[in-house]
Amino acid sequence: MAKAPRLTESASAVFAVLAGAGSATRPQLASLAGLSKPTVSSAVAELEGARLAACSGTSSSGAGRSAAVYGLGPAAGAVLAVDLGPALTRVRGCALDGSLLTQATGSRAEAADVVREALFALPADAPLRTVVVAVGDVTAREKEGAGMRPATAKAGPVFDAMAVALPSGVPLHLENNVNCAALAELHEGAARGHHTFGYLRIGVGIGLGIVIGGQVLRGANGAAGELARLPYPWDDGSEPRQEALEEYIGARSLLRRAAEAWQGTDGPCPRTAEQLFALAAEGRAPARAVVGRHATDVGRLTAAVTAVLDPGLIVLGGSTGAYPQLLPGVRAELDRLSWPTEVVSSTVGELGTVVGASRLAVARGVQTVTEPARAKD
Repeated sequence: MAKAPRLTESASAVFAVLAGAGSATRPQLASLAGLSKPTVSSAVAELEGARLAACSGTSSSGAGRSAAVYGLGPAAGAVLAVDLGPALTRVRGCALDGSLLTQATGSRAEAADVVREALFALPADAPLRTVVVAVGDVTAREKEGAGMRPATAKAGPVFDAMAVALPSGVPLHLENNVNCAALAELHEGAARGHHTFGYLRIGVGIGLGIVIGGQVLRGANGAAGELARLPYPWDDGSEPRQEALEEYIGARSLLRRAAEAWQGTDGPCPRTAEQLFALAAEGRAPARAVVGRHATDVGRLTAAVTAVLDPGLIVLGGSTGAYPQLLPGVRAELDRLSWPTEVVSSTVGELGTVVGASRLAVARGVQTVTEPARAKD
């Protein structure tokens, strides 16, 4: 990995502002960075000399004057975001201003090849600044301090198989996939304008992304929001089992309940959640009953989340949770068990995890350029 040049503090500040804005004139940079125009002119010259910024055109004002417009230069570099999903691997390469450079998708088993495809498509002269990998697991730092990896065997094998495709020396950060999706909802989805909310994902597994004051809450062990570890069942004569709640409410059990409820006269039994919800939308009685029960179960889980966090807003996502058909039942059960809380469906959909991972990667990529200046000072 090409190391970023050591910038002055003012150049570092201007670079961060330029990355966030995408493009700006020097007066605009001065206003955004809170610096004087001469200081910004000197900083821009420094960034141009390091090929971290470049003039991308001119802008005319109402008075007829034109001003140079600057964007990031070729040496600013790129970042990579990888979503190791339960079925698919999605990869995005982005510039440090957040613009999309490349994307690739493949099966979970093809993760390494999908990463190589995305890396090959990045501009040859753009140094790779950082890689963020979203995994369906708690993440932890290895004991020897060599880096991060999944904390359990849940995502370890697929991560190890993918990691061989990553170039050495590039900073690697792992993040829980639900946390990444919560970031996407915060910036681009149903939670825009809300600084505190919960993102509840219901699919093959379950998980909660907790955002407080605009920041993801990770917890002391990086395990905040691991709802699969909630004790279940919790009743007289019943012994809670680890991850039993996830087993009960996950997509596999949903389809199993549909198969148990289906009669020979009901037609073909749905084999996917998509088919089940489509039949419910058509008014098919057994499908509506199964979906209604699922909505009640999700509503009870939402009530548990609300009792602990009182987030004001719950965004429902995931392969089954995002269906708007669940909303009436979820809201009714939540109203019965808890206090008023807004519940909405995800608007970023299945791309939420890689979108959130991309945002995190861009922020960390900018830090690799700007932090040396703060360290030097």
